[in-house]
Amino acid sequence: MKHGSILLIDDDLHLLESMSEWLREQGYGVETARGVQDGKAALERKTYDIALVDIRLQDGDGFDLLPFAREHCPDTSVILVTGYGTVESAVEAIRAGAFDYLTKPLIDDELEMAIQRALNQREVVTENKNLRAQLDLRFGLENIVGHDPAMLKVFDLVESVADTRATILITGESGTGKSLVARAIHRRSARRDKPFVEVACGALPETLLESELFGHVAGSFTGATGNKIGKFAQSDGGTVFLDEVGTASPSLQVKLLRVLQDFEFEQVGGTETFHVDSRVILATNDDLSRLVAEGKFRQDLFYRINVISIELPPLRERIADIPRLARHFLQRVCAESGKNVHDFSPEAINALQRYRWPGNVRELQNVVERAVLLGKGETVRLEDLPATVTRDVVTSLPMEQPRSLKQALANPERQIILEVLESNHWNRTVTAQALGINRTTLYKKMKRLGLEAN
Repeated sequence: MKHGSILLIDDDLHLLESMSEWLREQGYGVETARGVQDGKAALERKTYDIALVDIRLQDGDGFDLLPFAREHCPDTSVILVTGYGTVESAVEAIRAGAFDYLTKPLIDDELEMAIQRALNQREVVTENKNLRAQLDLRFGLENIVGHDPAMLKVFDLVESVADTRATILITGESGTGKSLVARAIHRRSARRDKPFVEVACGALPETLLESELFGHVAGSFTGATGNKIGKFAQSDGGTVFLDEVGTASPSLQVKLLRVLQDFEFEQVGGTETFHVDSRVILATNDDLSRLVAEGKFRQDLFYRINVISIELPPLRERIADIPRLARHFLQRVCAESGKNVHDFSPEAINALQRYRWPGNVRELQNVVERAVLLGKGETVRLEDLPATVTRDVVTSLPMEQPRSLKQALANPERQIILEVLESNHWNRTVTAQALGINRTTLYKKMKRLGLEAN
């Protein structure tokens, strides 16, 4: 049995019955209509894979159905059929939006091939839509979890600059999600259907990096046995993302400056000048202003790439986001692995929030994945986390009952004060204001609870 629904529109009752019977024998689902108006009514009621339409109908022209189908059922492929075919009418049909144009008398094999081509195209379109939806889910801005004010500022900035051509510099520590933000910018721009090309500048030696970016011609250096297209040429019409740009050598910085100014370059060993239409996003975990002061990074290049700067905060400054991020990664790992883990224990969340996360969001993702895959229960417990995360957790007499209300409240009070201190970079004045107490009271509480000032 073949899959596919077909609407036949023809005012010749004999032809309508014989063709529908033959198509049903081939395994297709078939419905019929006797004219333009009947056809429009059928297309409004239901979506078909294919509409097979005779051009000459008693109440109109088959061409009249093309704009109607584009508006009401754009996923339906319209195949026009006529007994008076000409090259001009065939060209007109395709330009008007018909998928194919057939002439009577219809040959079974020719009709079958046209139907299969239409169904194959529909399958490709559906796969592309699904792939785009998956890309949006994985790399869209909605996938960047965060309610911290600094992250909300990042979201606003991404929305503002995504659909421009402005060069963007993303800064932040390793693991903060610079590549994810770059992809989100690309996905929200008019270039989303064009290539997104990523280059890790720090992962390649200088000799290979220049070839990787600009390409090379055969014989330009030892091992260059053929011509190679570089990443800038591959990103033409789309976006090129240069990660770890602070590692670029002085000679490469000169060439990058030219590309960013004129979008022109030559391949290694070549003389032909290439022009590209690429949006450039760069990222670094270095302090480029310091590198400029030290003479390690060109000042003119720094000014050229620092048009719009997006700074990603480290995870240790986003304590309130840690539970959200952890649960986000937990859901993703469970969906991919089939594990049945629902949440984290309060002790596990406490440990995640106390840890300093030198590897930032990437490290948190790895920790959650490890805990879910190696854990035995439906909840991630403290013992499921690696020792590097749990060793700083302070537990207060876990086997004893508290001897007083003051003792019972000590641990929650300590955790609250610690979280506010860390979120305010241990600024005790700001922390006291946030907690609604004076600084003297905060100092006394910190001393009593064993919170050493950084």
